[in-house]
Amino acid sequence: MGQPWLGGDVKRYAGGGYKINLLKKYMENHKDDSKTIYLFTDSYDVIFTASAKTLVKKYLEMKARVVFTAERFCWPDSSLSNSYPPVMGSSKYLNSGGFIGTGQSIYEMLTVRDIADTDDDQLYYTQLYLDPDMRNDLGIKLDYENQIFQALFGSEADVKIRAREDEVKEFYLFNAEHNTEPCVLHGNGLAKDTLNSMANYLAGSRTKTDCLICSENNFKIADLPTPPTLQLGIFIERPTPFLPEFFARILAQDYPKEHIHLFIHNREAYHKQHVADFLEHTSSYASITVKGHDSAISEAEARSLGISECLSHACDYYLSVDSEATLTQPMAITLLMELNRTLLAPMMVRPGKMWSNFWGALSDEGFYSRSEDYGEILDNSKRGIWNVPYVSTIYMIRSDVLKSGQVPSFEVQGIADLDVVWAKSLRDKGTFMYVSNVHHYGHLVNPDSYDTSLIRPEYYQLADNRLEWEYRYIHEDFETMKDPDTVIQQPCPDVYWFPLVTPAFCNDTIAIMEHFGQWSNGANNDKRLPGGYENVPTRDIHMKQVGLERQWMLFLKDYIRLIQEKVFTGYFHNPPVSLMNFVVRYRPDEQPALRPHHDASTYTINIALNNPHVDYEGGGCRFVRQNCSITNTRAGWTLMHPGRLTHFHEGLPVTSGTRYIMISFVDP
Repeated sequence: MGQPWLGGDVKRYAGGGYKINLLKKYMENHKDDSKTIYLFTDSYDVIFTASAKTLVKKYLEMKARVVFTAERFCWPDSSLSNSYPPVMGSSKYLNSGGFIGTGQSIYEMLTVRDIADTDDDQLYYTQLYLDPDMRNDLGIKLDYENQIFQALFGSEADVKIRAREDEVKEFYLFNAEHNTEPCVLHGNGLAKDTLNSMANYLAGSRTKTDCLICSENNFKIADLPTPPTLQLGIFIERPTPFLPEFFARILAQDYPKEHIHLFIHNREAYHKQHVADFLEHTSSYASITVKGHDSAISEAEARSLGISECLSHACDYYLSVDSEATLTQPMAITLLMELNRTLLAPMMVRPGKMWSNFWGALSDEGFYSRSEDYGEILDNSKRGIWNVPYVSTIYMIRSDVLKSGQVPSFEVQGIADLDVVWAKSLRDKGTFMYVSNVHHYGHLVNPDSYDTSLIRPEYYQLADNRLEWEYRYIHEDFETMKDPDTVIQQPCPDVYWFPLVTPAFCNDTIAIMEHFGQWSNGANNDKRLPGGYENVPTRDIHMKQVGLERQWMLFLKDYIRLIQEKVFTGYFHNPPVSLMNFVVRYRPDEQPALRPHHDASTYTINIALNNPHVDYEGGGCRFVRQNCSITNTRAGWTLMHPGRLTHFHEGLPVTSGTRYIMISFVDP
C-alpha cells in the first residue's frame, strides 16, 4: 500500500496491529460487498499452491463467513490455549497470516474494536474467535483440516511434496494428517527455511522431469553492449592440494579478462610461490589486489575486503572462489551470470562423496541436516536451481544485492565457522541463497589429508583427490589403453608396453626417493623383507619406506589391473597383491646392471621414470629365453610381463648417468 511499516518488529516480537489498520482503511470501500470474496495473507512467507477457482470452491464448502488459518501453537498468549474449543486434529489455534471471507464480513470483523499499530493482530483476531457470541455473529471458522490454509511451523512432518501421476507431473502440497491439499502455504514462525525448500517444487517451479523456473529472468551476455564487470575474489585460507591446477583453470575461464578485477588473499606461506607463478599470467586483468600471508589480515577481514573491492570498482557481479573449488567448466562465469540470481553457488561436490558446497536443510541447532532431495541433487538425477539455507566455497552475488545491504559482513561469532555464521546472517536478512546444478561447473578438492611437510605432497593424494591426481599424474593416452579395440604394443612376446603416467609422476617419484635417500646397499641381506634375504638384490627404496604402500595398492587395483585383465585373458585377481614395490636406481658406480632372474610374481610391472640418451646411456631389459631386448624405453611407459617360469630376464648395464625404474611384483 506504499506506506512505511509502523507495526513493530514482528519477526521477533508480538505486534502487527498496523496490518489491521491498513486493511481496515482499504476495506472501507468494500464494507457493503457481500458477494466478492477477499483473501488476506502475509506476503514474504506465503506460497499459493492452487488456483483461485479451487480456493473459492473450498471456501464456499466450509459454509463460514470468515475462515482463518489454523496452527499448532497458541501465539502470542499461550495462556489462552485452554479457552479454545476442542477439535479433532493437531492444528487448533488461530493464525492471522491468512484468512478469507466476503468484503462485508471482513470489514465487520475489522471494526469490532480499535487496535494500536503496535498491538498484536493475531491476539485481536484470537479474542474475537474465543468469544463464543462474537465467533457466531462474525461467522468465523478455523481451517482445522487444512483444506485452504497450511501453517507450516510445527507441522513439517505432516506436510509432503508429491508429484501428480499425469502427463505434466506437477508437484503439489499434501497434508498427510487430514489427507488434504492446502491451497495456501504459510511459512510461519521458524519454518522459513522449510518453506524455501518446498518452494523449489511448488507453484509451478518444476515438474518431476523439468525445472520450469531455471529459465526465468535469464539473459544472454552476448545480447549486452558490453560484458558485465566482475570482481573475482580468490581465497587461500588453508593448505590446498593441486593449487597450480586451480590457478590454471581460473586463467582458462572464457571471459574477457579486461572486465575482471582480481582480489587474492593467501594466508599460507607454503603457497606464496604458487600465487607468484599465477600472477605472472595476469597482466590482462582490469586490476589486481593481493593480500599475502604476511599482510596480517584475518579471513573475515579479507572476505569483507573482497566485497568492498567489488563495490569500489562498481562491478556488476562478485564471484568468491576458495582454493578448494576447482572450476573445470571454462564458461562457468558466463553461465552463472546468465542465470541471474541474487546469490548463486555453482554446485560442487567432492567426487564420490556426499560432501558439497551447500546444505539442503538445517538441524534444530542451525547446522547441517540432509534434505530428502540432497542425494538426488548431488548425483544430478534432479537438475535445477535450488533455494537452500547454506552455501560456501564458491558463489556469485549480484551487485544490486551488495549495494542494498542484504549481504552482511563476515564476522567471527563464538566457535561457529565463519561460513556458517555468514549464511545465518543471510537467512536473518531474508537474502535467498541458491545452488545450481543446471550445468556441471567443477568439483571440490579435499584438503583434509594434505601434508605440506612432505617433499611432494600432491603425490600422496590419490585416495582423497583422485580426479586432480589423475589430471596431474596419469598419462593422457592411458584411457585409450583400456579400450578393447586398442592394441597394446608387444616389443617382446607377452611383454606389453603402454603409456601409464606423466612426466610429473616420474619426476615426483624420483624426488621423493632421493629426498628420503636411504637406498639399500644391493646386498642379499635385507631387513625390510619378511625373511631378511633378497635373492637378486638391487639398490632400491620400497614404497612402504616413504609412506606410499597403501596408495600403491590402490594404484595397482584401479589402473594396472585393468590392463592386466585385458592382455592376460582369463586371469582375474581383484584386488591385486604385491609385497615388493620399489624404485630401483642404476648407476655405473653403484649397481649398473642386474643378473638374469625370475621375478617372485605372477606378473611384473616395470615403469621407466626417466629417459635413455637424455638422463643416462645404456640400460634396458633383456628377456633371455625370448632373446629380445627393450632398450629405448620412455619415461612414464610401463612394461608388463609374466614373472615366473617363462620370462627369465636381466637388467642391461647403464654406462653413464642414472636410470630409475619403478617395480612391482604382483600376486607373488
